[in-house]
Amino acid sequence: MIPDSFIEELKYKSDIADVISSYVSLKRRGRTLSGLCPFHSEKTPSFVVYPDNGSYYCFGCGAGGDVITFIRQQENLEYIEAIKLLAGRAGMQLPEDDRDDGAARIKARVLELNRETARFYHSCLLGPQGKQGREYLLRRGLTPKTITRFGLGYAPGGWSSLRDHLKAKGFSWEEMITGAVAAKGQGGSVYDSFRERVMFPIIDLRGNVIGFGGRALEDKGPKYLNSADTPVFKKSRSLYALNFAKEAKADTLVLAEGYMDVIAIHQAGFPNTVATLGTALTAEQARLISRYAKNVLIAYDSDGAGQSATKRAIALFSQTDVTVRVLEIPGAKDPDEYIRKFGAARFGHLLEGGKGAVRFEIDKLRARFNLEENEEKVAFLGEFCSLMAGIPGDLERDVYIGEIARELEVSKQSLVSTTGSIRKQRYLADKKKKSHNLRVGVQDNTGGGMAVRPRDGLQSVVAQEKLIAMLLQNPDYFPDIRSKITASNFSDETLGILYGVVENRLNQNLPIDPIYLSSSLTPRQMSTLSKLAGQGREIQFYKKQADEFIQAIHGQREVKTTDEVAQMSPQEYDRYIASLTAKKK
Repeated sequence: MIPDSFIEELKYKSDIADVISSYVSLKRRGRTLSGLCPFHSEKTPSFVVYPDNGSYYCFGCGAGGDVITFIRQQENLEYIEAIKLLAGRAGMQLPEDDRDDGAARIKARVLELNRETARFYHSCLLGPQGKQGREYLLRRGLTPKTITRFGLGYAPGGWSSLRDHLKAKGFSWEEMITGAVAAKGQGGSVYDSFRERVMFPIIDLRGNVIGFGGRALEDKGPKYLNSADTPVFKKSRSLYALNFAKEAKADTLVLAEGYMDVIAIHQAGFPNTVATLGTALTAEQARLISRYAKNVLIAYDSDGAGQSATKRAIALFSQTDVTVRVLEIPGAKDPDEYIRKFGAARFGHLLEGGKGAVRFEIDKLRARFNLEENEEKVAFLGEFCSLMAGIPGDLERDVYIGEIARELEVSKQSLVSTTGSIRKQRYLADKKKKSHNLRVGVQDNTGGGMAVRPRDGLQSVVAQEKLIAMLLQNPDYFPDIRSKITASNFSDETLGILYGVVENRLNQNLPIDPIYLSSSLTPRQMSTLSKLAGQGREIQFYKKQADEFIQAIHGQREVKTTDEVAQMSPQEYDRYIASLTAKKK
């Protein structure tokens, strides 16, 4: 275990507000700070940092914890890895006897394997067996300098070239399979995952090779093949070339569709370009982009699939605070082709233009209708009003509605009225949905859906929460509580675990700030702890309330479920009913 003395020093050298503000734009509100949550899409800040107790909590998605939990969630790290990152940031050396859990060891080993795999692929590209791959890359206009900068490689044919190389370097079959560079056959044999493909290493912000993309040179299998998710790689949370784009320190990121587009744009002199990894843009990737840029220029292919992907991306970015423009690519199907046909200078001028997201949506909508026909004009206006209803800004709606009203010679007031009706319908539907979700319930794991929690059960859970919140705020109350209740008395499993960890440390006269509990709890449990710590800050607890909470907890534990009652003997049932009657009296 890492000693408390080290955690104490780390706590003071890793101020939670300073650490989180390097990822999230925070604004001070009294004793707290708030900002847009980095863990889910939102436009109104619901993410709160509490510097006084070193915790954070999002009232939108429920994410919470201490500074270590934040780094774990933000960087997808295990506990020890997060400690190492914060220690390095603070200029601290980890104690020699620190523990290293299995998951952290596996991740470190996979990263070593990936680095060696990237070296192997690159050497193959430069060697005799990589001739076909080199010719392809040079034909696509890449220079040797660019090939080296991106660490491009070639996976040779056959089934065991990489496998045998890694085995000679001391890696096991299981490590290769875990890292997704090899797979297991039906007979138990192990074979290379990538063969006869140009290889694109995927590198994270710390310079680690976390995965690979491979481009087929012949019609064998899918055109592009990407690494499966591994302990160090999640496609939905990663972006290609973000490690280079971040260094550009530009307030705009160009979002391209694939590896070759990104590399071509970088080579043309625009390093602020990234791409998704063989999948459509995800909400996680949109939030990741919003952390590094104020503006996004979507540069997807001009074909139907590219335009559909653009529309989906616009919808995802609308849940962030970035400004979106859409690049038009006249005379070419994608940025790579445009640069090869017209040159880098003209592409630079292209980047300076671009349609706004709303303009793009209107033009795409307009293209579906013949506006010379009255019936189609009415249909267009109906969908246009629906589009306008989704725009939050009154001024922006007014500008576009006025423009379309003048162009199609219709009443602006009628468009405003129709748009307002749609917005009202959506508001009422959303309000009804939220009202439904506010009903107190617990998940019925038997398949029966949402079941209403008995009132007494709810009172007990609230009492459990308040007792923990009380102790987090007033640990000096613990001596009076110690003998009256234990973790086994808690009906809620998570709350029981939290109380047990708090109880254990207080029994040893140890501090219970969130950062000290992080090693014993999962990120989800830390979220619950942070929520309770936040509640405790808003309530003034008195020592005598502890007995009320404890009585409510003990009282619920004595209430039996229907199944438990059904299994009682007649004598047990009589005693049970008598005890309940006595309590009521």
